[in-house]
Amino acid sequence: MLRQEPAIVGYSGWLTSKACVGRVDKLGHRAVFAAASIAQGELVAAWGGQVVDGLTLQEAGDDARRLALQIEEDLYIVSVTEGPSDWINHCCDPNTGLSGQLVLVALRAIEPGEEICFDYAMTDGSRYDEFDCQCGADNCRGRVSGDDWRDHALWARYDGYFAPYLARRIARLKELEALEAQRAWRGDRARDALHSPPAGE
Repeated sequence: MLRQEPAIVGYSGWLTSKACVGRVDKLGHRAVFAAASIAQGELVAAWGGQVVDGLTLQEAGDDARRLALQIEEDLYIVSVTEGPSDWINHCCDPNTGLSGQLVLVALRAIEPGEEICFDYAMTDGSRYDEFDCQCGADNCRGRVSGDDWRDHALWARYDGYFAPYLARRIARLKELEALEAQRAWRGDRARDALHSPPAGE
C-alpha cells in the first residue's frame, strides 16, 4: 500500500512528490516507492540532520546509527526526526545514486511502483552500519560492509555517484595502483635486461 507521507514536524530531509512510503514486509518495515515516473538524473531525495563525529555516533547507539549517513571522513549526518528519506533502502542494483554528500538522483528512469533504493557503498566508508544483505538483486553481494567502496567493479559502475570523500579515496587508490603497476613493469624490464644476451651475440 503506497501513501504520501504527511508532513513530519522537525523532519529536515526531503523526498520528491513523485515518491510515496510503503510497507515491504509483515514486520511493517518502511520503504520508498515511485508513485509516478521519475526521469534519469531527476532529484529524488535529500537528507538533513545533525552532523556528528564517529565517536559521538557510536555513543548514541543503534537508533542513531540506523538514521546516519556518512558524509566525510569520520563525519556523519543523523536525522533528528526520522522521515521518508531515512526509509530509502540499500540495494546492490540501485536505481538512484549520490549527487554530492546529501542528495539522491535517479541513475535511470524509474517506473511507478518500483522501490527507490541506493547502494550504501556510495556513502559508507566505515563499519558503522554493516549487515547481511537480502536485497534479492541478481548481483547481490550478500553482505553490506564499510569496505564495499573498494570494489573495482563499483568504481566504474558508480563513477560520479560516490560521496566526495569516497571519490577522493578511490582516486588515491587508483594513483597508488598505477604507481605499483609502473614499478612492476620497470622491475620486469630490468630483469629482462639482466637475462638478455648482449647486443651482437
